[in-house]
Amino acid sequence: MELKNNLTTETGWEIAEKTFDPDQLVTTGSNFMMGNGYLGYRGTMAEWEADRYTACIVSDTYDQVGDYRELCNVPNGLFTRLFAKGERLSLFTGETSDYVRRLDLRYGLYSRSQTWQGSLGHTVRIDTERFASYDNVHLMAMRYRFQVEERAKVVVFTGIDGNVWNLNGEHFKTYEPSIAQDLLLLETVTGESGITIDVAEGVTVLGPQPQVEEIIQSRRRILRRLYFYLDPGEAVILDKVVAIYTSNDVAEPRQRAAAATRSAKEAGYETLKERHQAAWDAVWAISDVEIEGDLEDQTLTRFNLYQNIIATPTHARLPIGARGLSCQVYQGAAFWDQEIFNLPMFLYTRPEVARNILAYRHDTLDGARKKAKRLGYYGAFYAWTSGKTGEELFPDFFFTNVLTGRKIRNHFNDWQIHISPDIVYAIWQYYRVTGDWDFVVDYGAEIAFEVAQFLVSHAYFKKDKGRYEFVRLLGPDEYHENVDNNAFTNYQAQFALQTTVALYEAMCERTPETLASLFQRLDLGTEDVETWRDMADRIYLPQPDPETLVIEQFDGYFDLEDVHPETLRERLLDPEEYWGWPNGVAVRTQVLKQADVLQLLALHPDRFPVEVMRANYDYYEPRTEHGSSLSPSVHALIASRAGYQGESYTYFKRAATIDLYNASKKVMSGGAFLGGIHTAACGAVWQMIVQGFAGFRMEEDSILLAPALPTHWERLAFKLIIGGNLLEIEIEQDQVGVTAAERNEGDVTLQVGEGTRWVGAGETVQVAL
Repeated sequence: MELKNNLTTETGWEIAEKTFDPDQLVTTGSNFMMGNGYLGYRGTMAEWEADRYTACIVSDTYDQVGDYRELCNVPNGLFTRLFAKGERLSLFTGETSDYVRRLDLRYGLYSRSQTWQGSLGHTVRIDTERFASYDNVHLMAMRYRFQVEERAKVVVFTGIDGNVWNLNGEHFKTYEPSIAQDLLLLETVTGESGITIDVAEGVTVLGPQPQVEEIIQSRRRILRRLYFYLDPGEAVILDKVVAIYTSNDVAEPRQRAAAATRSAKEAGYETLKERHQAAWDAVWAISDVEIEGDLEDQTLTRFNLYQNIIATPTHARLPIGARGLSCQVYQGAAFWDQEIFNLPMFLYTRPEVARNILAYRHDTLDGARKKAKRLGYYGAFYAWTSGKTGEELFPDFFFTNVLTGRKIRNHFNDWQIHISPDIVYAIWQYYRVTGDWDFVVDYGAEIAFEVAQFLVSHAYFKKDKGRYEFVRLLGPDEYHENVDNNAFTNYQAQFALQTTVALYEAMCERTPETLASLFQRLDLGTEDVETWRDMADRIYLPQPDPETLVIEQFDGYFDLEDVHPETLRERLLDPEEYWGWPNGVAVRTQVLKQADVLQLLALHPDRFPVEVMRANYDYYEPRTEHGSSLSPSVHALIASRAGYQGESYTYFKRAATIDLYNASKKVMSGGAFLGGIHTAACGAVWQMIVQGFAGFRMEEDSILLAPALPTHWERLAFKLIIGGNLLEIEIEQDQVGVTAAERNEGDVTLQVGEGTRWVGAGETVQVAL
């Protein structure tokens, strides 16, 4: 099937391009990437170098360079370059035919095939395949096959290339290439953080052996030079294995990298691939979303789920970066996106991964405490951009005024306080879905207590109005800074306080000794609990207008100039102007960057009736510029709940194609690089389908399904794990089927339409729509 943006698919489990587009190096490098949560390797060609955005980004390698603490792009252990009759094989010279670049989404297998004819008329066929192991996240493997059509001398350079692409500057102060018997190694040490990174590489040659093998070393490279003299039709296979370890992983990374590479080399490419595929089979068995009736939508869905999976660390408690491991943009750090957009898919399919994500926030509590104290508060004010320690990574000056060349002071990192209650919101969702009381005791309660204390320290009590307010805020709409009583923030704060009180009361009943110890350690008392209760009861919550049902986004929003985004575009003096604070074209208007009030409705569907959802969608949708990749998915979700089926599907397509169809900005205001995978938008695809089109949500102890499939979809199927019970959901236009796994314990209460049913272990319930 022909997709857009030069892509095709055959089964919905792969994407492929059959012509090479040199103008899309940034996009295709991201879209065809492979990864496993420990590392991400861009979908570039084996012979490419730093100038073509080749990158292997490794988690937990944070290092400061200039204003940015970011993940490192480590030396490229898969580098392989071929010369035939003295001429370098390239997509940019000679003639190429039978070209295909392909990504198998089921198994994260990247492949590239090409027949290349050089200027002297010699022809070489290459076929490569590679993967980042999901069985052993420290490993990558590549099979590189080449064949000549006439007798030729072929020279292959393969090894480890340390000339890496960096966004903000050099991270490595030393490079140490070495040889360990049949292996090549390159060790680097980061300049600021002192992390040792070791890349080890081994090669097995199948078929005709090289007549000569030499080792070439320079400061940043260690390569093999292999000479082959091949007859027509002769093919050579290079099986490469690469292992990467850092001093944050193990005490002796060089030894571990060498041992892992030697073990992988002995196992062989096919065995490594089988293990890798078995690991992916287990992931997709629970994570897949099946769509019948539209192969493009099926492909888009699996592409986004795949990207969300490979961006998420499962080997350690580390953040999900806003660009995952696709590049260094946003520093490999977590935003609120992690809990609100990435996490829900894992919450209902791989709860152990969701637990890991939230436990990371407990690991970074001290960073949140430091930030609160630095800004004059107490409790836990989580970093807007959070790395390993949880200390704030987001710079004070992010954008550049393209008209003056001066940096713009933004307040994402000190006024966007909703990040803290957003985390408590996610903790409650996790506990509600899993019933994991141990998590609450070990991690969740302490986070909630400290966030509640931060909210107390930040709020203002208005005696004349008898209520608590939050001032000097920045809500999800980042064009409007320094606002008071942002509705999303205030509602989330109340929810966090109510959750904190509920967890306190549960601990009083179930684990009073643990609670007493925790309160003593945090210097809390019952008077603090009463403050939380009082605040939760008296926080100012902007209400739907009695006549219009529209909720004002923040105090004074309705007094701003009421125009739409297309009007503001006409006012720009430069198309790259930043629209937001302090003097952008949107600041004094009602034009918003992304969903804000609609984001509130998305997180609290049981709090607002459908009439309020419709009214607010109707009001805010035409005023939203969608300057964030997070925005379309929220609009799709609310449109589904509001009954706007056509608009919901339109926004679904927009959100699902942000990366694959190259529909996002690659450069921000001021010229900084913004490429890479939008991981939150990827995670949100699951939400749009399951919580939007399938109408799934939990309501007290029941599972509610209110489907509204796109009219041309014939069937939608997915799985959910709730309270340890596995459910298989199958929805068609005229019926819903729910099957409970035989291993389930107890019945599951199901609501479809007006009816309530109970699904026991091993049973299937069919409900007509």
